[in-house]
Amino acid sequence: MLDLATIKADKEVEAIMVMSGKQIEALGFTEHSRRHAGIVSKWSGEILRALGASPERVQLAEIAGYLHDMGNCVNRMDHAQSGAILAYKILTRLGMEPTDAAEVMMAIGNHDEHFGSPVSDISAALILADKADVHKSRVKKPIENVLTANIHDRVNLAAERSYIATDREKGVIALHIEIDTAICSVMDYFEIYFGRMQLCRRAAEFLKCRFSLVINGAALL
Repeated sequence: MLDLATIKADKEVEAIMVMSGKQIEALGFTEHSRRHAGIVSKWSGEILRALGASPERVQLAEIAGYLHDMGNCVNRMDHAQSGAILAYKILTRLGMEPTDAAEVMMAIGNHDEHFGSPVSDISAALILADKADVHKSRVKKPIENVLTANIHDRVNLAAERSYIATDREKGVIALHIEIDTAICSVMDYFEIYFGRMQLCRRAAEFLKCRFSLVINGAALL
């Protein structure tokens, strides 16, 4: 089976990842480059591994996690769909079986909260891992005054740490976030991430789990 190391080393993947990062930076969005790709890849695999998925499913989730935002090299609009098609073509070129490549394509095409849905275990894990990456290091543009920055930047700038914890026995997938409430209130977080949290809840339910959101140690969902 095609491994993640081979995909990361591919020149076409590298070129697309670099261009995706450039476009996102030019548009002023939070970081969506190799740092984010690596974290989402790791967490996607960890979620399925914790739930007892086969090594093959875990590996496909890791691959989907790494490639999920490559469509940003085309345009931010509909990046999930364009990225899904790019990923399928690259993976089959590298020798992945079409059925496996289609699994990755489907997961990537469904990771965005505007049009996505958890339609497989891989897509569900990808959704949860992607939405869990909230961190101040993702804000790349200069911010003169944190308190007057736009709400998306404030939420990320306030996030000191975030991670996903999967408890198979209790059937809970929890997103833990530590935020500096002097920069961003909990209500600010809900204002911009409510749609994402709804998608996370559906993704956890697809995996036969309950989604929990824990901010500064307090369970809010």
